[in-house]
Amino acid sequence: MPFASGTKFDHYEIIAPLGAGGMGEVYRARDTRLDREVAIKVLPADYAKDAERLKRFEQEARATSALNHPNILTVHDFGLHESAPYLVAELLAGEELRAQLNAGAITPKRAIDYAQQVAAGLSAAHERGVIHRDLKPENLFVTNDGRVKILDFGLAKLKPLKQAVDSEAETMKPLTNPGVIMGTVGYMSPEQVRGQEADHRSDIFSFGMILYEMLSGQRAFNGATVADVMSAITRDEPPELSETNAKISPALDKIVRRCLEKKPERRFHSAHDLGFALEALSLSGLGPNSSGSNRTEAVQTLGTT
Repeated sequence: MPFASGTKFDHYEIIAPLGAGGMGEVYRARDTRLDREVAIKVLPADYAKDAERLKRFEQEARATSALNHPNILTVHDFGLHESAPYLVAELLAGEELRAQLNAGAITPKRAIDYAQQVAAGLSAAHERGVIHRDLKPENLFVTNDGRVKILDFGLAKLKPLKQAVDSEAETMKPLTNPGVIMGTVGYMSPEQVRGQEADHRSDIFSFGMILYEMLSGQRAFNGATVADVMSAITRDEPPELSETNAKISPALDKIVRRCLEKKPERRFHSAHDLGFALEALSLSGLGPNSSGSNRTEAVQTLGTT
């Protein structure tokens, strides 16, 4: 149930809704104690009914709040309001990466720029033992000054687990099925699809799918149903990037391919190593160039999916 303007969450006052999705509702709010605007993400109230899930929420909120990095959304606080868990974070101005990808592929230079920033954020999180588990364009936010922020760290662990999905469910755009295993089907790693334990290398695979989509304007793995997509992730190889964009260098294609290796041990060992490879590529002449991005102004944060 949406909260009205003026509703108080402790010393936070709701100003207006920003969006909603399977993982909760997002509001613009004011921190009356520090006199600043913030974003509040309110998770579904039934999360609080499960003591173990609520405990995980608190653990993840604490871990995420400790991630002090320019490419990770800053989490200020968390709590409960009318039995609904909520997170308080910085308020961002810009748009989700998904909004840019809806218009098709972006330039290789801009894709490398964004990718370097995401790799830096992932590296900082992984070094502290925090894995995202649900990387997708909806969880990457591009601010009006070109800064990429990773949203919703750890929230995938709070989704109720399911051992199977509807094999006849249609593939959506964006393809998402809240509560399915640990992540969003279209951006899962093979180990996530199989319901296996996922470590930091799972994030690298998901990152590779996002980079592939930024460069080609197409999903790396497609299918008519959710089951088809899951099968493609575990068995198929995506089309060559050169087939979709002749401007993509073999070196960049090689980086993407390594991210998308089916076996975790064949991917980049760490996000730091991935970032190093991207930096070397950038210095070779395909460097980042965030100019030329026609971003529409929007205010949103925390992700609504």
